[in-house]
Amino acid sequence: MNPSDPDPKAALVFYLQTARDALLWKLEGLSEYDVRRPLTPTGTNLLGLVKHVATMELGYLGDTFGRPHGEPLPWLADAAEDNGDMWAAADESREDVVELYRRAWAHADATIEALPLDTVGRVPWWPDGRDEVTLHHAATRVIADTHRHAGHADILRELLDGAVGMNENNTGLASEDPAWWEGYRERLENEAHKAQARSEAGE
Repeated sequence: MNPSDPDPKAALVFYLQTARDALLWKLEGLSEYDVRRPLTPTGTNLLGLVKHVATMELGYLGDTFGRPHGEPLPWLADAAEDNGDMWAAADESREDVVELYRRAWAHADATIEALPLDTVGRVPWWPDGRDEVTLHHAATRVIADTHRHAGHADILRELLDGAVGMNENNTGLASEDPAWWEGYRERLENEAHKAQARSEAGE
């Protein structure tokens, strides 16, 4: 895929795939505990993010356009508990969640390939009368949401073991030297204290 391809579908799939790959990369090298452990007060966790985006792709780029995927998603059933797509139970293997995601993105890519971007679909969980969306809109929404969650995953992984970057070939860091980062962080801490002191002094 090439982001400079004049085909707008190719650009959409390219940017969606970069976020997908980044999310899965954040799981690599971690224990079962670390991919599942909640790292924020609202329970955000790495494997749950992957499960969520898989579910989202199947919905927005499958069901919405009358393209059933056939995946059993018990966490979406009427009787299911809230937020069931945001975490994985102990008996849901990492491999199962990752493979669900890969099947979801294959199904989503097939939808983008098969339909014109101005195709209108209906989002089943949106209110009646406000549930219509074009494929272009739906794909853009999925890209934005996936990149948002890839950013969450960036922070979670750094908190876990200090690993950072968009992918193994592109960290995007100003320096690879831990000492540089220690000094940088200390400088930011000092500037934050100075700003607080100025605020309290009414400056």
